[in-house]
Amino acid sequence: MSMQEARGQVVIMQPELGGTRGPSRRQLERVLSVGSPVALLAMWEGAAWLGKIDTRFFPAPSGIFQEFLTLLQGTELLRDVGVTLSRLAIGFLIGAIPGILIGLAVGLFGPVRAIVSPLVDAIFPIPKIAILPLFLMIFGLGETSKYAIVAVAVIFLVLINTASGVRNIDRIFLDVARNYNAGRMMVFWDIALPGALPSILTGLKLGMGIALVVIISAEFVGAQSGIGYMIWSSWQTLQVEKMYVGLMVISVVGFVAAMVLTLLERVLMPWKRGD
Repeated sequence: MSMQEARGQVVIMQPELGGTRGPSRRQLERVLSVGSPVALLAMWEGAAWLGKIDTRFFPAPSGIFQEFLTLLQGTELLRDVGVTLSRLAIGFLIGAIPGILIGLAVGLFGPVRAIVSPLVDAIFPIPKIAILPLFLMIFGLGETSKYAIVAVAVIFLVLINTASGVRNIDRIFLDVARNYNAGRMMVFWDIALPGALPSILTGLKLGMGIALVVIISAEFVGAQSGIGYMIWSSWQTLQVEKMYVGLMVISVVGFVAAMVLTLLERVLMPWKRGD
């Protein structure tokens, strides 16, 4: 057999070898992401059936799901979910939009940074739920206090991440803009905003997670509706399955919110789709 014939056989055999490869890394990650919670629920269900855990405090997932279906037949669960989502969305927008704008200004302009940075450093470490009593005194028990506490929880995270993103932009872009006499608004919208976009979206994701924690905590003590109120009232009346339904709904809301922000990231930054 000649060397050329041998090479030809090798070339022909290569597609066959490629076809025998196992699942890709991404497929394996998807299987693991679905399989891990399913396995956890299965172990939880098995432990409940075998009496290894106290079902008074840790009811079986099947019982929780049955309670969820029962609540769906009425209007209470859907009403509470709708109320919490509206508070979360409005408060998030009230905090995120100013956070982005102020963060861009802090990253670009030294005087603004000198004014805002000390205030952020002093106020940011304060637990946001700790100022809920103050907001209740100022705004009352209505919806305004819920919007305010969520907005405060979101604005600092978005502001800090936005300012950091602007500061990490390569200075050559700003220098080129100045050399071509670009106005401040052009630098603001055409350089700072696109350049800081990855950090902005990171801040939005962090802000959404904290906002969900804060609004649920606020509904524990300062509301008569919402998922947090449902969990708190269920605990007071020892309706454990109903309490777990509320916790399950919170996890679903957080998951969906993360998916929406990830989709937004793919739309705004299409070059990252292959990551």
